[in-house]
Order: sequence, then C-alpha cells, then structure tokens
Amino acid sequence: MPQILTVLGARPQFIKASPVSHAIAKAGMSEVIVHTGQHFDALMSDVFFDELAIPRPAYNLEVNSLGHGAMTGRMLEKLEAAMLAEKPDLVLIYGDTNSTVAGALAAAKLHIPVAHIEAGLRSFNRRMPEEINRVLADHVSTLLFCPTRTAVQNLAAEGITRGVHAVGDVMFDTTLAAIERSAGRSAILERLALTPKTYSVATIHRAENTDDPARLAQIVDWLEQRARTAPIIMPVHPRTRKLFAQRGISPAGLTLIDPIGYLDMARLVHHAAAVFTDSGGLQKEAYFHRVPCVTLRDETEWVETVDAGWNRLWQGPDFAERRDIPDYGEGNAAHLISELIAGTLK
Repeated sequence: MPQILTVLGARPQFIKASPVSHAIAKAGMSEVIVHTGQHFDALMSDVFFDELAIPRPAYNLEVNSLGHGAMTGRMLEKLEAAMLAEKPDLVLIYGDTNSTVAGALAAAKLHIPVAHIEAGLRSFNRRMPEEINRVLADHVSTLLFCPTRTAVQNLAAEGITRGVHAVGDVMFDTTLAAIERSAGRSAILERLALTPKTYSVATIHRAENTDDPARLAQIVDWLEQRARTAPIIMPVHPRTRKLFAQRGISPAGLTLIDPIGYLDMARLVHHAAAVFTDSGGLQKEAYFHRVPCVTLRDETEWVETVDAGWNRLWQGPDFAERRDIPDYGEGNAAHLISELIAGTLK
C-alpha cells in the first residue's frame, strides 16, 4: 500500500487537506500527517481537525513563534527525522507557508517525490516570503497540482512542464461541503446578532501589512471608514491582536472576535455583504460563496478573481464586470489529485 506523508502547519492547509485526505483513504493509500506546529493555538489548529474530520497528526513538531529562518530550519531538521522514520513513497505539501517550503526541501534532499497542491501561483512580488516559498516548492516538486490555467502558464514560463496537472481548486471542494454542513451546525449569526447581507467580514494577518506600522494604520483607517456604513466583523489572528495592543490600535466601529472554526467562518462569509482581507485563501472562498472581496494588498496571486469582477485591490480600480470562473473546477479536485498520485505510485 503506497504511503503518503502530508505536511501541514497553518489554518488554510488544514482546510485544503480535508477533501484530499478523504480521497487518499478512499483510493486505498495510507497517509501519515505531520503537523509542524506553525499554527498552534487550538482555535487556529485543533478545531479544524475536529470539524473537517481530518485524521489526527501522527507527529506534532511544535515549531512556532520564530523568525522565518529559524522556523524553517527547525522544521527542516524535524521533518527530515520524520521522513527517515516513516520512509514515505511521496511527500504532499500545500500552499506557500514556511511549512510548505520546509517539507519540500526536506523531501527533495532525501530524494522523496514531492507533490505540491496549489502549484504555480505567483504574485510576482519577491519581497513576500510566501512568493519565495511558492517558487522553491514548485522547482523541487515532481507532481504539481494547479488550481487554474494561469498557474500552469506561470510554471511553463519558468521552464516547468513535466508533472504539471490542472485539477481545479481543492478549496472549492471544501467550501461546497462546508456551506451545507455549517447551515445546521453553526450559530455564529445568532451569537453575534447578525442579519444576512447587512455586514462585512475582515481579516488581516500578512507580515507585509502587520509589520509596517504606517501601513497597518492605513488599512485600519480604511476599514474604519467602511464600518461607518455597515458593521464589520473581524476575527483577529493572535499575532495581529498582539500588535494592535502594542501599538495602541483600537479600530473604531469594528467588532473584533477571536479566531473561529471553519464552519462558523463559512457561514459568516456565506451571508456577508463583502469580504476585506489580505488572505489568499479567503479571497477565493469569498468567490465560492459569491461574495465580493476587496484584497488589502498591492497584488494578488488569484488574478482570475479580479478579472472576473469578484475581487479588487483596495487601492486599485473598481470591480470589473462579474462572471463565473470555470478554472476552479467542479468540486472534484481532491478526487483527481488522489487518482494522479495513485497512478504515479503504481
């Protein structure tokens, strides 16, 4: 039986792993999950394994709260030990975090094939650590699972054409299931006394926004202006809340809440009038819920959402005319990925 070692570390990766882990098991392959510990708070980590029925991690490396170099280095060391112990046939990585690049490099140095889900995304901003992680992970991967045709084109422009597959977006798989499940299991609207389509949802967590005091103040001011016309609910990342406290920031008109589970977030976004975020994953989720999004960054790797009029940059042009995005698939990306992995490992 082929064995896959999956590296997870951050909230979006747990969400993406849910349909893929289920598809891997259904295809008769075994999976060992390694949690790097990058997101270690129960509300940023444990709750997703419970709500999405993801197999519990066999390893928790407990690497967190460090700088990029120290975090990636310690993950590399501990992931190498786990890979040597488990001897997997393939290492599966997701997205663009430090956990992603550490998993990719550890496997590549041990000559273990790497499969990258969400391969080929590019913001073309090398100042973002996520962009460096994406590029490095793609260039050592054997199987590259692209969510869009643009991602395939990006890889071709860098000379990567072997092992590249356009499979659609696994987040679409997860979102379709979450919309149905959250309707019966989430009471977030009732708890916050919210009426559908009368409020917006905001999140801020990227270092490019939070680590620059002037930029963070500018974004908060932008959100405060929008909160004058409609309530804004903001689940606050622990690191962002800490920076707010250190800098004396108390956003006027925003309802700040602790991080919430995926089903609560799915229901909150599904019934929102708009989403304001610097999260790559939430930009797409907003589209899947058919909610307009404003991205609090100077560029986005999800250019399709901008072209299709469901997303725009906060300091850029207004929304384009809206249309559907066929690239993201039909909600069966996880099945296609498991089939391709199984075929490779025969």
